[in-house]
Amino acid sequence: MSYDIIGDVHGCFDELKQLFNELGYEWTDGLPHHPQGYTPVFVGDITDRGPSSIECITFVYRLVTKKGAHYVPGNHCNKLYRFFLGNPVQEKHGLETTAEEFRSLEKEDQKIVKKQFKHLYEEAPFHLILKDVNAVVAHAGIREKDIGHRNKSIETFVLYGDITGEKLPDGRPVRRDWAQHYKGDRWIVYGHTPVREPRFVNKTVNIDTGCVFGGKLTAFRLPEEKIFSVPSSMPRIEEKFSY
Repeated sequence: MSYDIIGDVHGCFDELKQLFNELGYEWTDGLPHHPQGYTPVFVGDITDRGPSSIECITFVYRLVTKKGAHYVPGNHCNKLYRFFLGNPVQEKHGLETTAEEFRSLEKEDQKIVKKQFKHLYEEAPFHLILKDVNAVVAHAGIREKDIGHRNKSIETFVLYGDITGEKLPDGRPVRRDWAQHYKGDRWIVYGHTPVREPRFVNKTVNIDTGCVFGGKLTAFRLPEEKIFSVPSSMPRIEEKFSY
């Protein structure tokens, strides 16, 4: 198998369509398919902050259920799932944009979108092992010893990264640079922390190039180990980028 692993979309649906064009996909009935059989894989955080989160939910749901694409959840996905369950969550850090879009829908459409996203989230693995290309996809990364396992601390790491419990002045959590200590021979492909360019450290690559903050939307193609990117239409917010 061959895969196109796609970084954090965050509601940037126009850029997502452009990225599929850049990757050489063709379109039928509103869905992309690659003539050479590449399978799309999403690293999570398909919603929040950007202009078209609801479209992204429906699009990714259709790709996963009709075309065999893969999706792993991110921290924003986890919070949106809790929102759809009716749990008390704070509508900030991007959720407010998705919530506003959702509430503007007709009641019947709300039911459909909620059902689609809950299905996506409930059926998704917290990290995806792609044995045929010797890779693992996890939203914020994963330690080598945790691959193939799942518990609460692993879930926290996969969703939020190697957090210390401390906060930066702007409210973001302090995270250790776990990739510096990764010694495995499998690719770890992740996102979560916006970087100016795809960040290769040991055999890991961060492909969240901050599309929603005016950077790029990026895909990592395996087994070729090739990067594809399209520019963002959003305004540049330089302080959101870590590297």
